[in-house]
Amino acid sequence: MKPKDSYINKQNSIELIECPRDAMQGWKHFIPTDQKIQYLNALLKVGFSVLDCGSFVSPKAIPQMADTAQVIGSLMVENTNTKLLVIVANYRGAEEAVRFAQIDYIGFPLSLSPTFQKRNTNAGIEEALLRIAEIQTLCLRHGKKLVVYLSMGFGNPYGDAYSPELLNNYTAKLVDLGIDIVSLADTIGIATPEQVAIALTTLMPMYPSVRFGVHLHATSLNWDKKLQAAIHSGCLRFDGAINGIGGCPMAQDDLVGNMDTLQMLPFFRNAGFDISIDEKALSEATLLANLIFR
Repeated sequence: MKPKDSYINKQNSIELIECPRDAMQGWKHFIPTDQKIQYLNALLKVGFSVLDCGSFVSPKAIPQMADTAQVIGSLMVENTNTKLLVIVANYRGAEEAVRFAQIDYIGFPLSLSPTFQKRNTNAGIEEALLRIAEIQTLCLRHGKKLVVYLSMGFGNPYGDAYSPELLNNYTAKLVDLGIDIVSLADTIGIATPEQVAIALTTLMPMYPSVRFGVHLHATSLNWDKKLQAAIHSGCLRFDGAINGIGGCPMAQDDLVGNMDTLQMLPFFRNAGFDISIDEKALSEATLLANLIFR
């Protein structure tokens, strides 16, 4: 089904963020560093807009990402237009990240759920906002762009308060800090298509200086409806992962996977968007994914 003409700006194209970091971080066994490097280098040949490739966080919290510095240093970025993004949870992690010239984007998760903010970054929400302000200053000094993920952006499993008004309040705080890329994260996959549409059609007109994206988790039963809601709302920035692998191990034990890139690509084409992807490179990366994630 094609979006209504009023929702498509033919001047724009889909910004697709491939998220092997999210796929790897909750995987049941440690993926050898050389395999990570091989997989990420294969993904760099595909033509994604951005590659979410690692995180500078506590190795005790996310052991899978303990080798991010080594991985980043081995990526072949010379012949690709794909930008690199890493996740941080505090200023120390951001200081590590900005030392790498290869990295373009630094992501920080700000949760609408106080419980999850503490679990995910060992900080309260007010402290997290202070961290964002400090990291934003650091990014500007080093020529990086800060992306803030509004995690638990459609509800949470802890009984913490949630409302569209709360989502708007958080966005306003980020705009005041100069953040202009905000991704709404359906961290545990509970968002309804209606919630996705309401959030985007409310926030995007209110904050025209902000590039809004979605980091949606979904099952095989509802991925297309969530994606359609986002497209119809005018969203052009989407996170995904080959085979839909992933989920946040800090949120709950039962992980709901990422949007499957292999389903998203034909969906976008059918919606009328031109997707510049090297299909041969995508097939080769998918073969590697099938070997790593099994």
